[in-house]
Amino acid sequence: MWPALPRYFVASPELVSALVPAYNHVGYVRECLEALAAQTYRPLELLIADDASSDSTADEIRAFLRENGDAFDRVVFQPHEINRGTAATLNGLLAEARGRYLFLNASDDRAAHHAITTLAGALDAVPRAALAVGDSIIIDKTGQRVYWSPDRELIANEAAATYRTWVDYLRDVNRAGVFGPRLFGRAGTLHRVNYIPNGKLFRREAVEAVGGWRAGTFEDWDLNFRLACRFPLLYVDEVLFAYRVHETNTMRDPERVAALHAGTEAAIRRELRNPTVWLRVMASRDIRSRLRQSMRRTR
Repeated sequence: MWPALPRYFVASPELVSALVPAYNHVGYVRECLEALAAQTYRPLELLIADDASSDSTADEIRAFLRENGDAFDRVVFQPHEINRGTAATLNGLLAEARGRYLFLNASDDRAAHHAITTLAGALDAVPRAALAVGDSIIIDKTGQRVYWSPDRELIANEAAATYRTWVDYLRDVNRAGVFGPRLFGRAGTLHRVNYIPNGKLFRREAVEAVGGWRAGTFEDWDLNFRLACRFPLLYVDEVLFAYRVHETNTMRDPERVAALHAGTEAAIRRELRNPTVWLRVMASRDIRSRLRQSMRRTR
């Protein structure tokens, strides 16, 4: 069992908290922070942690905050002396957050200027929803937009591309209709694979209700599934984020990927042992939709 999260602050009804976990991204973190400073949404606080980077990421963060910290309504910087991992880093930032919504932005990615405004509007319109997310373009290590070939090799020529955005790819390799309103973010479509892209805006009370992020898993997939068991998740069909592909992406470390995948599957299996989760979410939604799909094929 994972420990319950402390809650230190009452959420502000207007404030959004941008959470940035940083690790060895000295060449990318300024671009990430500049995009957050340029967000059209206000009020906005910045909560950023450097998880004991071995490069000069922490120094780059400090330099940016000296020059641009007043672009935010509040800033918290947590430099770690020892590496704690992504889950502990995010939970530490969550404990400091004062916003009603949480915008998660890895320090090597960047948000479109209107991302938080658009996603906050989506969550405002559906008060029970726990998460809203849009599509992402793909950028290379220099920040230039690139595209994917059929095997996800980077190419610069859009006309030759098979996939122009993350969701182009995810639509192709996942179940038909999974980005439609009936299937998106259902636990029955998330228990085997994570198809939700980066650049998510969370309802803070929902993240706290399910226990925050958990170590030893793909933190995003594990949290997405637990949220989906209790709340609606929303997809906004608009490019709002840029996902950077570079040599040190987690997905380029096969051993780590295998370990995190196994940890996530084990965590989800534990959740599914709860009869309420299985009966209410899995049986009543995913299996029923598969039966309908099977019946259509036999007609």
